[in-house]
Amino acid sequence: MAASNRDPSPDISSLALSSPTESSNQSIPTTSLTELPPHRSHNPSDNLKRSDPFKFGSRYLEPTDDVFEFNAWDHVVPDSAYHTYCEAQYTSQRASPVSDFDKARFNNNPEKWWNRFYSNNTSNFFKDRKWLHQEFPVLSKLTAKDAGPSIILEVGAGAGNTAFPILKANENEELVIHACDFSKTAVELIRANAAYDDEHMQASVWDISGEDMPPGVQEGSVDLVLLVFIFSALNPRQWDAAVRNVWRVLKPGGEVCFRDYGKGDLTQVRFKKGRLLEDNFYIRGDGTRVYFFEEDELKRIWGGTGTANREVGANCEGGGSRSGTARDERPKDTDEVCTRGEAVPHRDLGVLETESAPSPLSENAFEIVSLGVDRRMLVNRQKQLKMYRCWMQGQFKKPHGTTLIRG
Repeated sequence: MAASNRDPSPDISSLALSSPTESSNQSIPTTSLTELPPHRSHNPSDNLKRSDPFKFGSRYLEPTDDVFEFNAWDHVVPDSAYHTYCEAQYTSQRASPVSDFDKARFNNNPEKWWNRFYSNNTSNFFKDRKWLHQEFPVLSKLTAKDAGPSIILEVGAGAGNTAFPILKANENEELVIHACDFSKTAVELIRANAAYDDEHMQASVWDISGEDMPPGVQEGSVDLVLLVFIFSALNPRQWDAAVRNVWRVLKPGGEVCFRDYGKGDLTQVRFKKGRLLEDNFYIRGDGTRVYFFEEDELKRIWGGTGTANREVGANCEGGGSRSGTARDERPKDTDEVCTRGEAVPHRDLGVLETESAPSPLSENAFEIVSLGVDRRMLVNRQKQLKMYRCWMQGQFKKPHGTTLIRG
């Protein structure tokens, strides 16, 4: 996806290294997920920073550790000072929401802002997502030499930083990747890429919340849908339609691989006045939208235990009927050599697995195979500052023996 100046409002998305509060430099809680193995990745005898390939998610903060020994620590729960800072920020954001005029301007014509985003930036802003197979092993099955006819649909394909790495690693001659994006400009970038292979890849413009199927895709034909930093670009009133469309394209037993922003992520907390559309939903400085999810919220959206749409409150005017495209962010102050501007996931997420006998599913509901919160604490060792990141990651399956329920 995109290049140099992504957001003309640096206080929002550049994640400048500044301390949220003086008390945030206190000692960090050492609580970690009990199910995680006690692997000491930062031991000099086994430093994963130097391993090839790099293994994410295994640098755990312990009582005897120097917090500023490394640029990042995994699975660190934010301290009370950070929670206090977050609540103060949310209160300030709610006191100065986006004006009614701007709500209509940004919600009613989102394609304008995404086309402008890709027109102003080049395809080398985000490097290729090399962590995909590590985080979503199902990709290795579909791209294996003898996998047979397989269809992958990526929604919010951007400039192809997910689709092209999958294509490069593919050994399945019968694999087809449908790379779809809301932005016509983004699709043009994919098609112009020298790695574009029209035998195994089809790039198309598609609105995930619209009424039509992706070009060239039949109902019930897709093995895997990738939603990587795309759902957060939708207006909450589009969630139901988006989930229904994903259901429509998938085969029974087909899966969704999901990764997106979590509530309390530093990106959300850094938003200033005049950026809040409604709770957890914001406008960036470049006019694109972003939502920050909670775990229970995603369970309701994908598990069908309640309507995905929320009640419209005082800050919720200007609904909007079109969707967005994917974009994820990452501050530069990290250990790993990784995707510029991108949030890199970790192998062990402390994922909450569903029980062997899940609850009965409602109409168009997915089985939640896994869903977890991926936390990371980044530090600026020179300035002695700490920054908390939070992402949501999950896999959802369309149950066998189900049929489409028209909404």
